[in-house]
Amino acid sequence: MGEPAVLGAEALQIVHPEEYFPDEMGSRWKYRGQIVESPLQTIATKQFENISTVKGTETQKGVTMKVYHDTNPGNHGPSDSYYRRDAAGIVYYGSQPGTPLEKQLVPYQIVRFPLMIPSSFQQFNRTGVTLGSDLDNDGKDEKADVEATVTVGGRETVSVPAGSYPDCIRLEARLTMRIHLTREKRMVEGTDVMTAWFAKGIGLVKYVERQELPVLKSDRGVVTEITEELEEAQVKTQAASLGGGEAAPQGVLAHHAGDHELLQVLFPSRLGAKPRQAVAAERLPAH
Repeated sequence: MGEPAVLGAEALQIVHPEEYFPDEMGSRWKYRGQIVESPLQTIATKQFENISTVKGTETQKGVTMKVYHDTNPGNHGPSDSYYRRDAAGIVYYGSQPGTPLEKQLVPYQIVRFPLMIPSSFQQFNRTGVTLGSDLDNDGKDEKADVEATVTVGGRETVSVPAGSYPDCIRLEARLTMRIHLTREKRMVEGTDVMTAWFAKGIGLVKYVERQELPVLKSDRGVVTEITEELEEAQVKTQAASLGGGEAAPQGVLAHHAGDHELLQVLFPSRLGAKPRQAVAAERLPAH
């Protein structure tokens, strides 16, 4: 049960993809994190810890979602994130505290079922969204064009402090943001790429996120790499009703059939790729 079925010489389908994304209430994951930042010629390293817990469900506008609480994802402080998993995949509904940018994008899909290896899909491609930050200090918030894709790669063995996990599914979320500076009438570009590995029956075991931030106040940009690795996990038995067989709710995926508003990670706390923090000064949002 849960083993991939061969569809062709190069394609695989994961028969029970929900087993890689457990969401039963009370499940708990503890991660060890590190941030390496290299502005100009200086390299700074920070260590942090994040504990993620499925704390319950919440219904908004007729949609029932799972609520994840993270104590310190990406070293950004505590947050709650909202997801729904159904037969079509996993949809992200936002977080508390949220950001102006995020509120313009949710809900968006972060994983698509059936889960095919290899495969990819465009999460969103939006122009003229409000950034919610004044990066060039002229009293006006910048506008931005953002696009993101998710790619499902192969299966790999991943070793983390909690142990070694064979046949992890690797997903990559790639975000490109083109920011239109109002003072200088020019555009700057930043990227955010998150690679995440999910183990069957465990969930997220590791992610590596690399942000390349645009040049604004200096002649060089900033590169930040964030890593979280699983230290321990307590995964509850999944309820039958969440086994991936629920019908997709009306208005969630049907409305975005051709232009899914997905991402930033995959992955705030769990996957994806959602914009999880405000863009401040020269910073891009992480997904």
